[in-house]
Amino acid sequence: MVGEPGGDVRADVVSEVRTFYDALAEDYDGMFREEPSSPLARAMLGAFAEVVDGPVTEVGCGPGRVTAYLSRSGVSIAGIDLSPEMVRIARREHPSVPFEVGSMWDLPGDAGLGGLVAWYSIIHTPDDELGALFTRFARAVRPGGWLLVGFQVGDEPLLLERPLGHDVSLEFRRLRPERVVELMVAAGFELSGQLVRAPEGREVVPQALLLARRVS
Repeated sequence: MVGEPGGDVRADVVSEVRTFYDALAEDYDGMFREEPSSPLARAMLGAFAEVVDGPVTEVGCGPGRVTAYLSRSGVSIAGIDLSPEMVRIARREHPSVPFEVGSMWDLPGDAGLGGLVAWYSIIHTPDDELGALFTRFARAVRPGGWLLVGFQVGDEPLLLERPLGHDVSLEFRRLRPERVVELMVAAGFELSGQLVRAPEGREVVPQALLLARRVS
C-alpha cells in the first residue's frame, strides 16, 4: 500500500468510493432518510452535541442526515462527502445546512475545528491507512476538541456487488473497537466514551460508537 497522501492506491480508493455512492445516491437517501433510529446512537450524538464547542465537520456525510440532526441539536456543523450526487441530495433535503464535495484526506491541518464526526465513513479506508487518517483528523481538530466515530464491529469485510441492480461494487471494512481506540490514542486523542450495541433492524453485526477528545 502507498501510505503517503496522494498515493496511487489512496487515489484509487477515493475514486472507487465516489463512483459507488454516486450510483447509489438516490436509493441510499430513500433507505436512510430519517434521523438515526437507534436510541443509543442518538444518545451518543446528543453527548457529542453537548460537549463540542466551535465549528464541526462531518466527513463522509452522505445525504446529510446526521449532519442535519446535529445542526438541529444546536451544533455549528457542515458536511463534506466525496460524492457530488450525495452532496446534491444533502443540499436539497437540508437547505439550511452547508454541504460541500470534499475528502477527509484534504481536511485543513490548522487545528481549526472544535469537532469532527466520522459516522460510518472510515469503513472504506484500507487498514494500513487508518493510522494516517486519524493523524489527519488530529491535525484538523484543536486541542480539547472532539471526535465521534461510528463503524460496524467485526473482522471480515463485506463486499457489496451490484447493490439494488447498480453496476458497482465496494468493500465495507468492519473493525474492532480496541484497534480503533489504539489508533486514535496514537494520533493524540483520549477516549471519553465507548458504546457497542447489538444489531437492530437490517443490521447483522454489532455497531460501535467512540467519543474521544484531542489531548496532544
